[in-house]
Amino acid sequence: MKNALMQYYARMAAHYGPTHWWPGDSPFEIAIGAILTQNTAWTNVEKAIGNLKRAGLLSPKQMSECSEEALEAALRPSGYFRQKAKRVRLFCRHLIGHYGGNLARMARRPQEALREELLSLNGIGPETADDILLYACEKPVFVVDAYTRRIFSRHGLVPPDIKYEALRAVFEGNLERDLHLFKEYHGLIVWTGKDYCRKQPRCEECPLRPLLPAKPANQPCVKQSRP
Repeated sequence: MKNALMQYYARMAAHYGPTHWWPGDSPFEIAIGAILTQNTAWTNVEKAIGNLKRAGLLSPKQMSECSEEALEAALRPSGYFRQKAKRVRLFCRHLIGHYGGNLARMARRPQEALREELLSLNGIGPETADDILLYACEKPVFVVDAYTRRIFSRHGLVPPDIKYEALRAVFEGNLERDLHLFKEYHGLIVWTGKDYCRKQPRCEECPLRPLLPAKPANQPCVKQSRP
């Protein structure tokens, strides 16, 4: 499995080059983006982040103290904006209450303890917590998402119904625990999934096509029912 995972990484890296994923001007912005990206495209998150910046709200203090209406208006492009306004406000108030609003102080906590802490916050699930840990807190945790499950199940490396923690364990158990590798690998999966491994896949153009098991010419790469 280790060799297979590194083959996939090498193939995507040769196609795309460095991704520099996750986009953001600060660890705090990255953390907020991780919460906002739930159930929406990244382009919509960028619009919401832009709104927060223009309104002078992109700080723990401002997001905690501003009116509900102002925060919801800024987050509207990200979808589910009322729900997300509550979630980001809760995160900001937690950050202020426990770490004086300083994300770097939060990041000094041990990885597993901090993961449990993030998971205890309403609206932060495993993927969001791991996004924050990896990209905002510089912790070597591998982030898996729907693209990860889709790509690697379609290629027969994992079951299509594999659970989050089991899929994360596949990567963390077979890759060197390297921060740069984990960031780039996740970024490459996101880009490949977005561009090629869609619900209606573009297999013939995909950089991973040469790694597919041999199949009859008219058989698509998707062996299982599509997610």
